[in-house]
Amino acid sequence: MYKVIDGKALAENLRSDLKKKISEYKYKYGEDIGLAVVLVGNNPASQVYVRNKIKACEEVGVKSYAYYLPEETSQNELEDLLHSLAEDKNIHGILVQLPLPKHLNAESALKIIPFEKDVDGFSAENVGKLSQNAQCLVACTPNGVMKMLESENISVRGKKAVVIGRSDIVGKPMAMLLLNADATVTVCHSKTQNLKEECLQADILVAAVGKAKFVTADMVKQGAVVIDVGMNRDENGKLCGDVDFDAVKEKCSYITPVPKGVGPMTITMLMYNTYIAALRSRS
Repeated sequence: MYKVIDGKALAENLRSDLKKKISEYKYKYGEDIGLAVVLVGNNPASQVYVRNKIKACEEVGVKSYAYYLPEETSQNELEDLLHSLAEDKNIHGILVQLPLPKHLNAESALKIIPFEKDVDGFSAENVGKLSQNAQCLVACTPNGVMKMLESENISVRGKKAVVIGRSDIVGKPMAMLLLNADATVTVCHSKTQNLKEECLQADILVAAVGKAKFVTADMVKQGAVVIDVGMNRDENGKLCGDVDFDAVKEKCSYITPVPKGVGPMTITMLMYNTYIAALRSRS
């Protein structure tokens, strides 16, 4: 019998705990914890994501500073703003909503964000520290996945973990976190041969490939833990993940749903990173 890991309920519990900690921080230091969110252009999906992040800030007591820049913003204008935010003592975390308009160089812009304020966990310094299992700000989605596993007392140590997808945002940091937790990790991608056979070895299978219902029941070992990071639309326009949930669930010990699985955890971990960044700025 499988169990569904309820990411929405876990996120609510974590946010409630975080709200108390942030309130204690404000009382102790007499200042707000500040998160700057920068959005360039009018991508509708990005606007939704930014709204959700600002709403989460309100919920836990983080002060949000939203910067809405027009589509035609130049590289210099964007970078000037980021330089000023980097130096602003009231700002503990900086987030640039991706993707940026095509004429802007995201890599160049993101390099301006100090790693201490890089609450997305994307900077070379934070990625490097993660690979060394050193203290750092960790990419939000993979960090949320680890919290979900912890919440169900699912031990990773010594287990065979397979991550499908090698993106800088999810796949690679996910693999490193699992490795740091003593799992034996295989990363699969579009060039992997015998993908099905690799997946069938997995005690813990993480799907982060961005293809609707890509993982089918014949790819999953009996009793596996299946984590679905995907966010897609099926042929009927309905929200779904990378895993064919209805077909796969009967083979699992644990599985995450889409929606209400990994998604709510991502923004919660962004709030957590912002709190941690503020704390570390004090040490």
